[in-house]
Amino acid sequence: MSEHDIDRCGVGVTFGLLAAWALHDAEEVVTVPRWTRDGVPELRGRFPRVPDRIWRRLETIDRREFATAVAGMAVVVAAAAADGYRTGGRSAFYQGTLNGFGLHGLVHLAQAAVVRGYAPGSVTSPLLVIPFTLWARGRLRRSGVLRPTRPRDAAQGLAIAAAATVGSHLMARRVLGRS
Repeated sequence: MSEHDIDRCGVGVTFGLLAAWALHDAEEVVTVPRWTRDGVPELRGRFPRVPDRIWRRLETIDRREFATAVAGMAVVVAAAAADGYRTGGRSAFYQGTLNGFGLHGLVHLAQAAVVRGYAPGSVTSPLLVIPFTLWARGRLRRSGVLRPTRPRDAAQGLAIAAAATVGSHLMARRVLGRS
């Protein structure tokens, strides 16, 4: 691959994913612990069918655990961005991560709608996550490297994002010596 191919999509498209993700997750690192502590009691009352073990698990996530999980996810997103840069945006790993990032922004907006108010990540999702994803996909499309996205690909992107999130939280609990 020539240097021209690598520059085809630019650093902004590939490493921009890491930058957009970092800004978005900064919102979450700042807001999740307090939102969880203050919001779970109200949500328990509004959503009594949610299993109690889920509410208890949410209540145990503190700032340290959440920040550690975010650090784990940073490794995944950085690797995807680097692979995107290395391949001039062609990497399936990079494009899948980009798609998962954008779709997870929609999940944050849905969460805010369900709780009828603020949910962590719901401020930067419409201002940064979704616009960045659409912009980057447009740049990839104009460069001729965007892979076709089928509904199955979108579902797979969300599933990978969810698995990476769960994995990063499991890693954080293990690193911090929690069961």
